[in-house]
Amino acid sequence: MSVKAPITQDVVTIPRKLPEGRINLVGLTRDRMREVLIEHGTPEKQAKMRVGQIWQWIYQWGVRDFDAMTNLAKAYRAQLAEHFTIEIPEVVTRQVSEDGTRKYLVRIAGGHEVEVVYIPEEDRGTLCISSQVGCTLTCSFCHTGTQKLVRNLTAAEIVGQVMMARDDLGEWPVPGAPKDETRLLSNIVLMGMGEPLYNFDNVRDAMKIAMDPEGIQLSRRRITLSTSGVVPEIARTAEEIGCLLAISFHATTDETRDVLVPINKRWNIEELLSALAAYPKASNSERITFEYVMLDGVNDSDADAHRLLDHIKRHKIPAKINLIPFNEWPGAPYKRSSNNRIRAFANIIYQAGYAAPIRKTRGDDIMAACGQLKSATERARKSKKQIEAETGL
Repeated sequence: MSVKAPITQDVVTIPRKLPEGRINLVGLTRDRMREVLIEHGTPEKQAKMRVGQIWQWIYQWGVRDFDAMTNLAKAYRAQLAEHFTIEIPEVVTRQVSEDGTRKYLVRIAGGHEVEVVYIPEEDRGTLCISSQVGCTLTCSFCHTGTQKLVRNLTAAEIVGQVMMARDDLGEWPVPGAPKDETRLLSNIVLMGMGEPLYNFDNVRDAMKIAMDPEGIQLSRRRITLSTSGVVPEIARTAEEIGCLLAISFHATTDETRDVLVPINKRWNIEELLSALAAYPKASNSERITFEYVMLDGVNDSDADAHRLLDHIKRHKIPAKINLIPFNEWPGAPYKRSSNNRIRAFANIIYQAGYAAPIRKTRGDDIMAACGQLKSATERARKSKKQIEAETGL
């Protein structure tokens, strides 16, 4: 365990300069949309109704052209087009894995790029979205963490990833057509690039839009936010978003977690577990997921499994443990635990009465698996030695 890394990268994040010109309506809360409509000529008495109409066109039907909003007067549509726009991230590349996983490289304002992954399964379709360009954390096993933080994504850029995936899946319903309850994109996980709780306000606003019953209409129980353990924001997540929670746990002692997940130096295991025990949404029906990447000889012993159980039981946390075989990447300082070791670890947890599914690796042939997300252009311009040097390996 000689690998060392700072808690967060020592970088200066340049604030995003908002583009001049027309205002993008995507990502605005209902209240903010009402304000900008009034500011640009919509009568105040009509504003709430207009927000409802425009909201449905954008988020329920996926319409990007004001001219197509046929329940609005033609003159009003022209007025909207003069002052506003409806824009989402641009798809740069789209890769499809042998197992059907889709990985998108999308470009956002400023020319920055982030990756988004869609994972189809028999009973659901999960979209893994990003919350930052790069990542402020320096988890030593994570390939994404070798890309320095550039900036937070806006609410428009976050919910825009969902809209982009629905475009690609052809999943926007047609006005007037019979309702189809089948959802190709049924779940969202905030497990892509970045630490969502370091971009709380934008993540909250984007997820509120995704959950809105007159738009994309995803249940809060279909959204899972994954954090490395930003303790002060955990209670806010329950109160202001209300989604399910996953924790990038990965170690059972502070000594090991300080290396694997350096944010542990700021909020240690005991502080994190206390916050999870108090999580208002934690119940048997809404268990907290402990994500645990299996690293050979580092965190995969029987003793680690028993310590993990002790942590959960002692704090009475309704939980399930997601065991993740390590997805190796160029320059990685760790090896994946053997299948036998992973199964033995899982069996100890299962025998104690907790769910311990072993995550099936998806999309690793296109570098879309857990911990592998990193801009393709960024990856292409760096050598293995550069990656190792930046990670402090």
